Amino acid sequence: MPHRLPLSDVVASLSHALDLTEGQPQGHSIRSCLIGMHVGREVGLDSDALSHLYYALLLKDAGCSANAAPLAAAFGSDDQVVKRAFKTTDWSNYLSAATWVARQAARGGTPWQKLRHVVGMARGGGEQARGFMRIRCERGANIVRELGFPEPTAEAIRALDEHWDGKGHPLGLREEEIPLLARIAGIAQTTEVFLQSAGVGATVEMLLERRGTWFEPRLVDVLLDQAGNLAFWRRVAGAHRPSALSGQEPAEHVHWVETDDLDRVAGAFADIIDAKTPYTYRHSKGVAEIASRLAARLGCSEPDIVQVNRAGLLHDIGKLGISNRILDKPGRLTDAEYAEVQLHPRYSMEILGHVAAFADLAPAAAHHHERLDGTGYPWGLAGNQLDLPSRIVAVADVYEALTADRPYREGMSPRKALGIIVDDAGSAFDPDVVLALEGWVRERAVGSVPDPGVRAERRELVGAGARRTA
Repeated sequence: MPHRLPLSDVVASLSHALDLTEGQPQGHSIRSCLIGMHVGREVGLDSDALSHLYYALLLKDAGCSANAAPLAAAFGSDDQVVKRAFKTTDWSNYLSAATWVARQAARGGTPWQKLRHVVGMARGGGEQARGFMRIRCERGANIVRELGFPEPTAEAIRALDEHWDGKGHPLGLREEEIPLLARIAGIAQTTEVFLQSAGVGATVEMLLERRGTWFEPRLVDVLLDQAGNLAFWRRVAGAHRPSALSGQEPAEHVHWVETDDLDRVAGAFADIIDAKTPYTYRHSKGVAEIASRLAARLGCSEPDIVQVNRAGLLHDIGKLGISNRILDKPGRLTDAEYAEVQLHPRYSMEILGHVAAFADLAPAAAHHHERLDGTGYPWGLAGNQLDLPSRIVAVADVYEALTADRPYREGMSPRKALGIIVDDAGSAFDPDVVLALEGWVRERAVGSVPDPGVRAERRELVGAGARRTA
C-alpha cells in the first residue's frame, strides 16, 4: 500500500462495487459526484458542506445491497434490472409506476407468474415501496456513520430519495424539510442515469418535467444553465475512474488513509457484501476472523495477518454484481446460473485491483475458490500459482460456510466440517493450513473435534496429501 493515500481514492474506487449492485455502468457514482459537486459549488456551499456532499455522493448507494433480496423476491426478477429501470421511472406518477411494475414483474416468467407478482405488489402498495427505500436509506446512513463520516453526510444519504413535492420516500419530506445535500445528491444521481442511458437531450427534458416536483427549481436551473455546454456533459459522461474526481474534494478537508481507516472501510464493505443476501449473514467477517487466526498460527508477520484479514473481509465483494435471483435461488442452479456465480471472483479482482490500498491483497481475496489441484474457479490456478494468503482464505471460506447457520439449514458441527476439509487436504487445500485450522478449532472448543487417535489418522492423511501435491 502507498504510504500516503487520500481516503477519497479508496472510497471512489470501491464505489464501483456499489454501481454493480444498482445495475449501473461503471463510474455511476463518480459521474454523479461530478454533477453534484458542480451543483454544490454553484449554489454557494462552503468547504465543510462540499466535503460532506462529496462523500455522500460517492457513498449514496452504501445501503443498496440491503434491499436487493426483498426486491428480487417481490418482483420475481433480477434485482439489478429492476433497480436500473427504477432510476428512469417517474414512480411518483401512478400510471408510470404501474407500468414499471408490470414490465419488471417476473421478467422471463410465465403470464401466471407475472400476474402473481403484480397482484402482490399491488396489495403491498405504497407502503411496500416505502419499505424498500427505507431499508436502503437507513442502512446507507448507518454505514457512513460507522465509517466515521459526519451527520450531514449520513442525513444526505438517508433522505436521498425524498422529492421536493413531498411524494418521495421513505418519509415523504417536502421542500426545505429535505436536507440540501440530499436534494443535490438526488438530482445528481438521476441526471447521471438519464445522461448515460439517453443522452443530453433526454436529460434536459427530464429536468424540465421534474422541476418543482422531484427537484428543487433552483437546483434544476443550475443544470439547465449547462444545457448547451456540450463540453461539460462530455466530461461527465466520459468519467469512469477516480482520477476524474481530481480537485473535486475541498483541499482543506482531504482525509488521509491510516491503518484504522482501511480497517473501517473494509469492515463496512464486508457488511454491505453480506447484506446482499440473508444466506451469507456475517460470512465475510467470519472468514476474516478465521483467516487471521490461521495466518497467526502459521507464523505470518503482523502486516501479513492484517492483509489476510482484509482479504477475508472483501473476498466476496464481487457478489455485489450477481443477481439475487441466482444467489437466493432455493433449488439447483442451471449451468448458465452457475457460470454467472463463477464470475464473482473476477469482479472481486477487478474491483480490488483498482484500489491502491487493496491491490496487494486482491489475489488472496479473489482466489478463494481456486484449489491446489487446479479444479477450482474461475481461473483454474494450481500449486505454486496460489500463494499462502490465497490458500488461507480458501480454507477459511469453506469452513465458515459449512459451520455457519443459514436460513435454510443449521451449520455443521466443527468436527463434521473439519472432516470434510481434511478429506481434501493435499489435493484441494494446503495441508499446513488445514493443520492450522484443526489446531484452532481444537483450542476453541474441547470435544468439538475428533479424539487424538482420529486426529493422528488425519495428520497421516494430510501428510500423504502433501506428498501427492508435491
